[in-house]
Amino acid sequence: MSQAVWTGSISFGLVNIPVKLYPATEPKDVRFHLYDRRTGKRVRYERVTKYEEPPTFEPEPSTMPTVDDRDEPRIGVDAGRAEFEPAVAAEPVDREDLVRGVELPTGELVTVTDDELYSIAPERSRTIDIEEFVDLAEIDPVFYEKSYHVAPARGRGAEKPYALLQRAMQGAGMVGIGRFVLRTKPHLVAIRPLKDALALETLFFGDEVRSPAQLVSGLEALAISDRELRTAKQLIAALATEWIPEKHADVYREELLELLRSKPATAPVEAIETTAASEIGDLMSALRASVEAAKRKGAKRTGSKRAG
Repeated sequence: MSQAVWTGSISFGLVNIPVKLYPATEPKDVRFHLYDRRTGKRVRYERVTKYEEPPTFEPEPSTMPTVDDRDEPRIGVDAGRAEFEPAVAAEPVDREDLVRGVELPTGELVTVTDDELYSIAPERSRTIDIEEFVDLAEIDPVFYEKSYHVAPARGRGAEKPYALLQRAMQGAGMVGIGRFVLRTKPHLVAIRPLKDALALETLFFGDEVRSPAQLVSGLEALAISDRELRTAKQLIAALATEWIPEKHADVYREELLELLRSKPATAPVEAIETTAASEIGDLMSALRASVEAAKRKGAKRTGSKRAG
């Protein structure tokens, strides 16, 4: 079982149920990293600013650089002849120099500090208060964001009220709607009954779901005959079956894993290193190996001289 992401309680009326929240899904996408074929090193990404990009807002005078690195002279090959370093494409940015900002539709920028965000951050929830119960069929699946399993907190008398809530909602075909804060983000949630347990779905807020009205405008005027509709229903009935999730595997992921299994893995750095010292090797290991090799070579020479 995975680690619980939240511990608290579900409250409806005067009933309080201590629970724990666990992720209900486990993405199994194969994630690739990028590597430099010349050095074998992992490619990393840095926070940088581009010299050719104009500033979005006027920086504070105290933070402006006193020396422009692009105009900094350097000594060339010929002694006494000063050359200028060509402009570099980007400059790293330290974390303490980062500023959060939101660009307005007008093109203006509004910046906020971490302290300002902290002052309005919602407090972490310890209770999910069920505000209302609604018919499960009334919630369009487009509102579902992420699924969690809800488990009773063992040893705290949560089992019976947990089972009571699960069976009551299952019998009524209803789900409980509430709110809570997970980590630092407030969520609208639906607590719904499964066969033997409770699940929690974080929901998109109403203004986050786009309406498809503009995408399908004009379809209501299309004429569809009774015969066409009847034939379409017959096709649906012919293909109707029981929902079995195990039947629907990720074929692409399986093919990708098979491809990876069929390819030889590159040798780790330790396996291809020689006893010679290198910039990325272990210097002490290389030195010890060199000493041992020298001793063996010296012993061999001594033996050859005695034999002669």
